[in-house]
Amino acid sequence: MSEEEDHPRFVVAIDQGTTATKAHQLFLDGEFQPVASLEHRQIYPQPGWVEHDPVELLAKLRQCLDYAQGADAVALDNQGETVVAWNADTGEPVCNAIVWQDNRTREALDRLKADGAEALTLERAGLPLDPYFSASKLRWILDHVPAARTLANTGRLRLGTSDAFFLDRLCGRYATDVTTASRTSLMNLATGQWDPELCRLFGVPMELLPSIVPTVHEHGVIRGTRLPLVASVVDQQAALMGHGCHAPGDVKITFGTGAFALALSGEAPVRGTGAGILPTVAWRIGARTTYAIDGGVYNAGSALDWAKRLGLFSTFRELREIGGTPALERGLVFVPALSGLACPYWDRSAAGMWLGMGLDTSATDLLQALLEGVALRTAQALAALDRHVPLKAQVSVDGGLSLNPYFCGFLARALGRTVVVPSTPDLTGLGCAQFAFVGAGHGPVETLPPVAPPDRVVHPEAPLPPEMHARFAEAVSRTRGWRAA
Repeated sequence: MSEEEDHPRFVVAIDQGTTATKAHQLFLDGEFQPVASLEHRQIYPQPGWVEHDPVELLAKLRQCLDYAQGADAVALDNQGETVVAWNADTGEPVCNAIVWQDNRTREALDRLKADGAEALTLERAGLPLDPYFSASKLRWILDHVPAARTLANTGRLRLGTSDAFFLDRLCGRYATDVTTASRTSLMNLATGQWDPELCRLFGVPMELLPSIVPTVHEHGVIRGTRLPLVASVVDQQAALMGHGCHAPGDVKITFGTGAFALALSGEAPVRGTGAGILPTVAWRIGARTTYAIDGGVYNAGSALDWAKRLGLFSTFRELREIGGTPALERGLVFVPALSGLACPYWDRSAAGMWLGMGLDTSATDLLQALLEGVALRTAQALAALDRHVPLKAQVSVDGGLSLNPYFCGFLARALGRTVVVPSTPDLTGLGCAQFAFVGAGHGPVETLPPVAPPDRVVHPEAPLPPEMHARFAEAVSRTRGWRAA
């Protein structure tokens, strides 16, 4: 047996997500396997606030690196819009990470919107004024964390998205990749650089921000190891790669904490979308930048977790028993606006709602409506994308909800498209590993190792009729403005 056979070559992906940090190995023959999953705390200091402990996240990430020993390279994906501020000298965070779900900056953004500032963010960053994105959270830290102000005044504050914190602590490189920067509202989508006017608008000093680098980039060797870190990317863009989306119109939906639809649009950003959908960077490899459009739903898996905490079910296995006539057709609907409405509404005043309950409504009925509500909100987001980039006739899905047969069948009907469920649910980890494969010099995207055939292909038995979509749209309209009352 040769030395290569004794020691198979592989790369490692570390997926630092909203609820857990996971490690995956991708071997050069195409074998892909998860090797670690470490959950971390969700911190809710007050209603609408969501935080993580950056030290805990870094510790989980380092634990995952134990599974990378002997790898050719490592890639890291991140939560996207989650932000961290830390001491440049000591590396210690000055406060908890503010998570992408956090809503604390809504009032400040409402004031900017009232002043007409959204025209600038849409023109330059392609993004609406919403607490989802990083810029207002970065400003909040400067305004409300005394240690951050002190460090900023002495030039010792580092302020950025979570990936910049990890890269700084792991490799001593204060940088963020272009996909993550495109989610901040501070990067000019056309130039791929921090925009002075956007930074002035939000009050974020440009000199505090990390440098912007390509997705595939040599960040150096991870401290205490021999492992080169060769790529960094937003988790949803990693999932896009993992789904095999390489051409304009290719689309995937990841059902995690939220539901995120992402479609490739080409080598130029889509313009003139208004606030409905989001143009973004899919990835930059070498000098070539590939763009995408994004449509998100704030609550998907998080809505199920909420229902579980309420006691509507005990194990996710119970959800596999759901079936029969759709709740929507029986007049029962759920709008999963527990954190507000994202694409195409961008309305944080909306609240979650069941409508159509009666004395005969059961917990199973409520859960069926919940699954359908996530699918229907996703269909609204996908329809918004399709108006700007013609989408392919099939959509690839991943995440926990993709394992539920009823959900996938109803989703196919709601979309009026074929739903493809890949053989692995860990498409984010796979895509991240594929970036590591490219960064390690094993070849371009076109030579990635083959992946296993799909686990399931679900054709729509009959597209959901327009009146059902209209009924759901009416329910959505009733949720809006509730939190402002």
